[in-house]
Amino acid sequence: MSVRPYREIQRRKSRRVMVGKVPVGADAPITVQSMTNTPTGDVAATVRQIRALEEAGADIVRVSCPDEESTAALKSIIAQVRVPIVADIHFHHRRAIEAAEAGAACLRINPGNIGSADRVRDVVKAARDHGCSMRIGVNAGSLEKDLLEKYGEPCPEAMVESALDHARILEDNDFRDFKISVKASDVFLAVAAYHGLAEACDYPLHLGITEAGGLRGGTVKSAIGMGSLLWAGIGDTIRVSLSADPVEEIKAGFEILKSLGLRHRGVNVISCPSCARQQFDVIATVAKLEERLSHIVTPMTLSVIGCIVNGPGEARETDIGFTGGGKGTHQVYLSGLPHHRLQDEDIVAHLVRLVEEKAAEIEAAASASGRAAE
Repeated sequence: MSVRPYREIQRRKSRRVMVGKVPVGADAPITVQSMTNTPTGDVAATVRQIRALEEAGADIVRVSCPDEESTAALKSIIAQVRVPIVADIHFHHRRAIEAAEAGAACLRINPGNIGSADRVRDVVKAARDHGCSMRIGVNAGSLEKDLLEKYGEPCPEAMVESALDHARILEDNDFRDFKISVKASDVFLAVAAYHGLAEACDYPLHLGITEAGGLRGGTVKSAIGMGSLLWAGIGDTIRVSLSADPVEEIKAGFEILKSLGLRHRGVNVISCPSCARQQFDVIATVAKLEERLSHIVTPMTLSVIGCIVNGPGEARETDIGFTGGGKGTHQVYLSGLPHHRLQDEDIVAHLVRLVEEKAAEIEAAASASGRAAE
């Protein structure tokens, strides 16, 4: 009898959609995105925020376009950033057309909410003419009145029906370059809706627990909801919605993907919560390490354990390991093997140097491999 590997996640089969040069769906890496919260008409402030998101690793950034001033600013914003921009549109079909003409890579829009069939056709034409994909964004808090009357309240069935109704409008216009989201602030509602949608279509799915809350609570809620979906193989792009600096959304998104082995970026720090056995200040050390290593994008693992109970075992599984020892003498492991001891030296500075050296080594090997392949 064959046993399925316990770490294996079999992703749902979906079609591929391009957001600018970034593929979403099929076998493409699961992308991480966020949204600006600056006034879009303030070009300088919006560009600064997008660049900060780029630095954090964002694959896609969404910008709200509620008025003509916003879409007028969009062209200048897009010209100054590298990441593909999604224009967030509600109700106004002219804003969607203007955003496509300004160079948006994707339109977040619900085609059933922008008016007549002619308006939908005009938006589809603009998207097609300018190589723009779309996202149908269903939200439990803004379901159509007829669906609320039919089902009595927001429920998974109503959200899936709304999504498929909007999808049908685009399909009727021979447009299929879109992904879909069915977000809710209630984890159970969102997860059930995504499961239903995943069974009903093969479009790429944008995951999110909307209005999740502040930095801590929102991250936990998003990790539970999106984590369970990703574990089930559902989801092609994610956004962690936090009442916090948008950069924190990107960090949280990558941590969720890293914890499931679905995406690797930067240093994965494995550390103990500390106890009376610790031989150095684990909590302070890890806090400093996370800050000092935030510039590293090369995937690698670092274990930081306060004592020898679990330290050697964790070190065997990581690229670099550090275990606290008695009398201020600590053990450093490289590639799972004991390498040298550390005494009377700054722990953080030492580990940062080792990580930077390892990152340079990995990058050099990858570069050499690429040249050999050419």
